[in-house]
Amino acid sequence: MAERCETLKLELSSSGTSANLLLTERQRLGATYVGSGRCHFLVWAPGAERVELQIVSSGDRCVPLERAGRGYHRAVVDNVEPGILYRFRLNGQKERPDPASRYQPEGVHGPSQVVDLSTFPWNDGHWSGLKLEDYVVYELHVGTFTAEGTFDAIVPRLDELRLLGITALELMPVAQFPGNRNWGYDGVYPFAVQSSYGGPEGLMRLVDACHQRDMAVVMDVVYNHLGPEGNYLADFGPYFTDAYRMPWGAAVNFDGPQSDNVVRFFVENAFYWIDDFHIDALRLDAIHGIVDRNAQPFLALLTGAVQEFAKRTGRKVYVIGESDLNDSRFLLPRESHGYGLDAQWNDDFHHAVHTLLTGERTGCYQDFGRMEDLVKAFSEGYVYSGQFSEYRQRRHGNCSREIPAHKFIVFAQNHDQIGNRTLGERLTKLVSFEALKLCAGLVVLSPFVPLLFMGEEYGETAPFQYFTSHSDPDLIQAVRKGRKEEFAAFGWQQEPPDPQDESTFAHSKLNHDLAKREPHRDLRDFYQELIRLRRSLPALSVLSKENADVKGFEKEKILLVTRWSSNSQVFMAFNLSDADTPLTAPMPRGRWEKCLDSSDQRWGGCGSTTSEMLVSDGQAELRLQSKSFCLFCRR
Repeated sequence: MAERCETLKLELSSSGTSANLLLTERQRLGATYVGSGRCHFLVWAPGAERVELQIVSSGDRCVPLERAGRGYHRAVVDNVEPGILYRFRLNGQKERPDPASRYQPEGVHGPSQVVDLSTFPWNDGHWSGLKLEDYVVYELHVGTFTAEGTFDAIVPRLDELRLLGITALELMPVAQFPGNRNWGYDGVYPFAVQSSYGGPEGLMRLVDACHQRDMAVVMDVVYNHLGPEGNYLADFGPYFTDAYRMPWGAAVNFDGPQSDNVVRFFVENAFYWIDDFHIDALRLDAIHGIVDRNAQPFLALLTGAVQEFAKRTGRKVYVIGESDLNDSRFLLPRESHGYGLDAQWNDDFHHAVHTLLTGERTGCYQDFGRMEDLVKAFSEGYVYSGQFSEYRQRRHGNCSREIPAHKFIVFAQNHDQIGNRTLGERLTKLVSFEALKLCAGLVVLSPFVPLLFMGEEYGETAPFQYFTSHSDPDLIQAVRKGRKEEFAAFGWQQEPPDPQDESTFAHSKLNHDLAKREPHRDLRDFYQELIRLRRSLPALSVLSKENADVKGFEKEKILLVTRWSSNSQVFMAFNLSDADTPLTAPMPRGRWEKCLDSSDQRWGGCGSTTSEMLVSDGQAELRLQSKSFCLFCRR
C-alpha cells in the first residue's frame, strides 16, 4: 500500500503539483484496510471542528478522528474488518457517508462499507495495454447491455465482441448513483462502484476477463459535476463553487480557495481506477464543464500524472476527453502549452455524417449538412475551426489540422447522440439498411479511432432513452421538466418518455437475439469484415491525416478518399445521395481491385453495379448504388 501511494505522490510532484497534496506516503482518502483487523480512515473536512467515525456494524461504536492539518482528519482503528459499515459524524450532528467511499451497498443515503481490494486474484500479469491506434472502441451501458444488468453478465459476451474485432470496451459511468437505474452521470460517490451492477469485485472480474482476451477497458468518469441526490460533499468542505454556473448542478471548485485538496480528491480517484482496477483509459465527461483558471490546471496535472505513471510502469494508459469546444489546446502537448490529453471524442464528425444521411437541420445540426463539412471532418478533425456558428451565434473552435489522427475518436452513434433525442431512437429507426452500412464504412475506414455504441453492429432496434430512479418527488418533477426544455431547440414535438418510469429503462435493454436474424446478421458480418480490413490493410491500419487525400462532390453527394502507407494504397468512394450515381472520378493511376462493396448481395444489398477491377489513367468511371460505398485496393 505504501508503494502505491508513494507512486501517486511522485506522479503529482513530477507534474508540477505540490507534493504535500498527500499528507504521508501511506495515506489514502477513505477507508484503507491495512490487515490484522486494522483500518486507516482519512477524510478532508476543513469546515468541521470535530469528526467522528461511527461504526454502524458494531453497535454504533464511535471513534474520534484526529486533526492531521490542512483540514484532514484521520485515525487508525482496531477491530475493523472488511465488510463493516461506517459513517462520519460532523460536529456531533450530521451523519454522512464517506466522500471517498469504496462501496455503498445500501445506496447513496446509506452507510459506507470497508472493502479490501488487495486480495483480488488478478490473472492479467501479461497485460500492458494497447496502442491507441489499435483501439476499436465499444461503448456500453452496464444496466441495459444484458437482461441482468451486471458486470458478470457482460463476461459471456466478450468472446463475440472480440470476434467482431472490438479491442476496447468502454463503460459508461459506474460510480454509485441513486437507485438502480441511471445513465451514470448522476453519480455522487466517485470511488464507489455501483452496487446494483455487482460492486467493486464485479468490476474487477470484468476487467480481468477483458485483459485475458487482450481487450482494453475504458472507464467513463465524471469530474465536472456530481448528481443532485445523495451528494453530501458540500457538508465536508468547499468541493463546489458559486463562481460558475453549470447546467448539471454546482460547479466543482478547481481554482478557488482550498481547491488543491479538491484536485487531490479527483486525481486520487483517477489513480484508483487505473491502479486498483487496472483500467486502461479514462474518458473524462464534458470537460468543457470544468472551469479552471489556474496556470497549471487540473486537466493538465491529471493527464501529466497519468502519462508519468504509464511511462514508469510500462503500461499503456490514456486520458480521453469529451468536449464541445473544438479547442485543440486540450490535445496539444504540454511543452506546446497544451493540456496533453491523449485523445478526444469528435462530435463534428458525427454531426457531418448524421445531417447528410438523415436530413435533420435543427438544433446543433443547423451548422452542418454540406459535403464540405464531411471532407473537413475526414481531413482535419474539427469542422468548426474559428468560423461563425449559426447554432451558437458566434465563432467557434480553432484549427485541428496539426493534431495527429489517432487523437480523434469518431462515431456515427453514441449514448449522447441517441439518448438525447426525445424518443432515444437509434439510426436503425432513422435511416435505411443501406445507409447503416454506409455509416459503418465512414466510421471504421476513417483515419481516426472508431467507436461503436452497443448494438450498433447488428442494428439494434430498441431505443436508448434517458432513465432515472430518484427518490425525491421534487427532483423527479424537475428532471421531467428539464428534459422537455432541453428538446426545444430541436423542434421535436413528441412527448419524451418519463425518465422515472421503470418501463423507460426496460425498453432500452438490448435484444441480442436480433443478431441471429436477417438483415441484422448481415450487418454484423459487415462490421466484422470492415474491422478485419482496417486491421489487415496497412493503408487503413496506419492512422494518418497526412497520408490521405479527401475530395467531396456537393451536387452528387460523393466522397472520395485515398489512403496510403509505404507499401499499401486504398481508394474509397462513398455515395451519400438517394440516387444511383455515375461519376468520372479522379483516381490515382494504376490497376485497382475491388475489396468491398456495401451493395453486394453478400451484405444484404441489391447487387453491385461497380466493376471488380478498374484501370485508372488518373480518372475512372464509377457507378455507385445509392447510399453505398466501394473500397478498392491497388494491385
